[in-house]
Amino acid sequence: MPKVTEIRWHGRGGQGVVTASQLVAETALQEGKYFQAFPEYGPERMGAPIRAFTRLSSSPISQHCQINEPDVVLVLDPTLLGTVDVTDGLKNGGVLVVNTSLSPAQLRSKLNHPDYIGARVYAVDASRIALDTVGRNIPNTPILGALLRATEVVDKESMIREMRRNLSARGLSPKVVEANIEAFQRGYDEVQGN
Repeated sequence: MPKVTEIRWHGRGGQGVVTASQLVAETALQEGKYFQAFPEYGPERMGAPIRAFTRLSSSPISQHCQINEPDVVLVLDPTLLGTVDVTDGLKNGGVLVVNTSLSPAQLRSKLNHPDYIGARVYAVDASRIALDTVGRNIPNTPILGALLRATEVVDKESMIREMRRNLSARGLSPKVVEANIEAFQRGYDEVQGN
């Protein structure tokens, strides 16, 4: 049976959760992989908790449902840690990447399952990076960099090419596109894991 990598994204409206999920999927497409990427919205308003899902595989994907047992979980808003069980269903040996100024050890102690030791935990201050580079607290591109450092689900250079293409197609100025590329690279360089 072919290996399917399942990714669940947690964030709030306006943080770029859906865009990040789609960027991973579109990069996988450029690499000849199969993918699914879809959001799950609650109340459709800025700041509302949302989830998105991404599946990647080298073979066609036959599942068409939300992801309950992800290989990877990404959290773009650290305030969700106290209100949402982001580790729910995370596979033993899975990867958790969180936007936080905490260290991975501090983050691990805050998880809803303090005895859950099976995940590799990564922390990156994506909000600070986004503010430094893009000038707005939209942490999706630094989180993408951290994701690729932690998992290599797609090729880093392929992701950068797809980000340039996709963000330019969305009408962002070349300056803003390059600021997002810088944020991605800093997320890749600054993520810490244990």
